[in-house]
Amino acid sequence: MPVLPIAAVRKSAVTVLAVTLLLPFASFAQRLADTVIPEHYSLTLTPNLKAATFSGVESIEVSIKEPTTSITLNSAEIAYQSVEISAAGKTQTATVSLDKDKQQATFSVSNQIPAGAATLSIHYTGILNDELRGFYLSKGDHRNYAVTQFEPTDARRAFPSFDEPAFKATFNISLVVDKGDTAISNGPIIKDTPGPEADKHTLQFLTTPRMSTYLVAFLVGDFQCSSGSQDGVAIRVCSTPDKVKLTPYGVDIAKYVLHYYNNYFGIPYPLKKLDLIALPDFEAGAMENFGAITYRETDLLIDPKIASINAKKNVALVIAHEMAHQWFGDLVTMQWWNNIWLNEGFATWMENKPVAAMHPEWNIDQDVAADMDNTLNLDAQPTTRAIRAKADTPDEINQMFDGISYGKASDVLLTVENYEGKETFRRGVQKYLKAHLYGNATAEDFWNAQTAVSHKPVDKIMESLVAQPGVPLVSFGQPENGKVAVTQRRFYLTPSITPNPEQKWTIPICFKTATGQQCDLLTPATTSLKVPSGAVFFANAGGKGYYRSAYAPASYSALLTHVESDLTPPERINLIGDQWAQLRDNKTSITAYLQLAEVTKTDTNADVIDAAAGGVAALYERIAQTPKEKAALEIWTRNTYDAEYKKLPAPAEGESPNLTELRATLFGTLGSIGKDPYVIAEARTIADKYLANPDSVNPSLGNTALALAARNGDAALFDKLLHVYQTSSDPDRKVRALQLLALFENPKLTERALNLAVSDQVRNQDAAIEFAISLGNPATRDTAWKFIENNWEKVHAQLTTSSGSYVVGAASSFCSEQERNNVEQFFSTHKVDAADVALRHTIEHINGCIEQRALLQPSLRSWMDAQPGL
Repeated sequence: MPVLPIAAVRKSAVTVLAVTLLLPFASFAQRLADTVIPEHYSLTLTPNLKAATFSGVESIEVSIKEPTTSITLNSAEIAYQSVEISAAGKTQTATVSLDKDKQQATFSVSNQIPAGAATLSIHYTGILNDELRGFYLSKGDHRNYAVTQFEPTDARRAFPSFDEPAFKATFNISLVVDKGDTAISNGPIIKDTPGPEADKHTLQFLTTPRMSTYLVAFLVGDFQCSSGSQDGVAIRVCSTPDKVKLTPYGVDIAKYVLHYYNNYFGIPYPLKKLDLIALPDFEAGAMENFGAITYRETDLLIDPKIASINAKKNVALVIAHEMAHQWFGDLVTMQWWNNIWLNEGFATWMENKPVAAMHPEWNIDQDVAADMDNTLNLDAQPTTRAIRAKADTPDEINQMFDGISYGKASDVLLTVENYEGKETFRRGVQKYLKAHLYGNATAEDFWNAQTAVSHKPVDKIMESLVAQPGVPLVSFGQPENGKVAVTQRRFYLTPSITPNPEQKWTIPICFKTATGQQCDLLTPATTSLKVPSGAVFFANAGGKGYYRSAYAPASYSALLTHVESDLTPPERINLIGDQWAQLRDNKTSITAYLQLAEVTKTDTNADVIDAAAGGVAALYERIAQTPKEKAALEIWTRNTYDAEYKKLPAPAEGESPNLTELRATLFGTLGSIGKDPYVIAEARTIADKYLANPDSVNPSLGNTALALAARNGDAALFDKLLHVYQTSSDPDRKVRALQLLALFENPKLTERALNLAVSDQVRNQDAAIEFAISLGNPATRDTAWKFIENNWEKVHAQLTTSSGSYVVGAASSFCSEQERNNVEQFFSTHKVDAADVALRHTIEHINGCIEQRALLQPSLRSWMDAQPGL
């Protein structure tokens, strides 16, 4: 399941906010005993969409290891009509006792059940909830749908089950639905029978392979689909009827990705069909149910004729991510949730490969480098965690779906692949998968397979990076006689924290050569490494190593001279990120950082410009406080980027995606940081034209112009965007318009946007993002905070079980002791579900900003003093 609608979309410096979408949280749990093992489930469910209820008839074939008089499984919000247990030719009626806190039901009988095979027969009812988890109601524009979201611990809300990933079983699923409706599940429909009532029909699905309960799916409604096939597999992309015209793009992506993965893994996709289904109400970005992947509409449905490059990338990457799970996660599943990174890290790493192959013009390698830089910053926070961490309760399990399991784990895999070589790493992946088909595995299983294939110490490298939290900072001396002195320590973005000198890593360091790279292994005992000759000294070839680099002055000076001529775009992004980290650590100056930004200003790659401008934006928003300080950075931005923007040709049909994105990035940077009056005026002109006719403006430039125009917008523009939100049938346009409303900096319009977010016009899956956008913008933050304080009941009513953490997290944009105290006090008395970790991170971020501002303001003033006329 991807973290981000966001996770897959890389955005320019003008974009306001990326909000991580986590999964729904539950409370409490306890591991089940392994003395009763499920083998097969037979499920017949009858949903009543009008009453928001369902009934279920279930049998579970189990294997009992030792005689017992009770069987405990998982159950939540289930009402039991009858339970019988049959074994050794005898059937007993069981009594049911419920433990709500543990989300368990215990079936007890009078006479002992012998070891061996047994069958549980259960009649029960449940609710189609409105919490976007379990078996729930998804509300379309014209009707409701009954759909599922089970990962990680919510299958138990739809059917009593052994709801843990290691309890794999096969499933026979039947759904009794209204005569005019259809249903989708993991397997294809094999039988459609009228009844049992005149207005019903019963759909029976093909038996599934062995799989975990969290991968089961069943969806009921009037879905319509576009179809295709690839390598003998039937592929459909489905939606509500009004959006089926937006499904063909997804079919084309899925066909390419399926063929790519069949070749890469050397294991053909194991099911007869693959459905990708867009749901109106869906909290996660997407969910990898085996053979029936579910999506937010914005992550699957798109009109490629009017969609921006980022929107097309997003859909392609999310599709590729979820399809990678069909092998990594579905076919082979982690033994327990503490190794969820085996699922999510791998899918995040893998998603880039087919998309890069299908669209080389999208420069996915640069996106990967930018994403790694963001993850390194996340992992440099004081309260980060190890990739593999304790996860027993649903709260703990849900909190594992974060930037560490997705981003850091993906980056560690990239580091190891780069060290081993792509083909060797692929053979290790194949060895791992083939050894655990339809089973479960651990981290050790994966890295032992890689070690065996590569004959390199991959086990030591991966254990070092997986078991320890934090980021290695590798400091290099000046290379001499084919060697370079090296030290390592843990890196923090907060300089006041003293790292533990005992914490060190075993990691490959790959130096750039004239023709590629030369790798050496850094261990805790290493004091020097071999370095190549004949090339500029750069210690992270390809920008693929999970570490920060610090260079000796002479080495850095040479890099600065050769950054545009000798480094690749991903390496430039890596260097910019390392220098920003050095600035955050107070080890370099704002003057030095801006010098690097100036050197790269002529770069023709949008992601490189975006990386450099991102640091300038942070200085503008977090460090510069007085009008004079902000004006100095505005002038610098205009002086640096205006000429580069004006060099670019006018938008033209058939131009490269990179040129399109470069234009939008420079335009956005000049408007948002440079406050260029010409750009701001032009943004409004382009925005009005784009709203009137989306075909008339390049969508990347149009979306950037809309964001700038909204920040500076009036009520007339607000009303136009509101109209788009209320009337558009294109999910991407609709949601983008909604989020743009939260950008308006006029306080009255900010309040209008916030009042809209607490109304029934906004889905609760989207409302928290509106609050978070307004909180994340310094110009609207105070208005948003007062609104939240004064309207907490309305705000809280719009938050889902997990989305409250978005609001708490967005409060991290504050940067003073008084604001920190206000945030901490407010959320201590206004509790938000599953947001305790988010609150700790928020307070930590505010404290970090306070420290950063105190440390860097003298550096900012020193830079200003050296600028003529300031």
